[in-house]
Amino acid sequence: MSTIRVSKGLRALGIGAVSLVAVATAALAADLSKEAATAGSHAGMAASSADLKTLDSHLKMTINCLVGPKGKGFDAKVANPCKDLGNGAIADASGNAADQKILKQALSKAQAGLTQKDLAKAKADATATETLLKKVM
Repeated sequence: MSTIRVSKGLRALGIGAVSLVAVATAALAADLSKEAATAGSHAGMAASSADLKTLDSHLKMTINCLVGPKGKGFDAKVANPCKDLGNGAIADASGNAADQKILKQALSKAQAGLTQKDLAKAKADATATETLLKKVM
């Protein structure tokens, strides 16, 4: 009789652990969505900027959201609007190759925007970044 109770207890514990993993996985996905949305929001602000200085600032925040504080290209001199959302969208998408590919494309576009000296071309890169990020939101 006690063996049956222990067995049922262990089975319930196992089911609980699986449920916890599922909830944790869903929470990470929600953070990725928030990171992408926040990065996209800053890319949109960059696209509507009136000058290169403001545009660059928003693209740097976009990049910070994408790469996270430990990622290549993170700029500690500007804000990280995603600091409480995860480790950077690209890192947090490590289990999803499709999203990670899009996020890396968005990063490339944002970085290209930072190299532009022409406001219209920089805005085009920012708009392309925002468009890509909307696919992950």
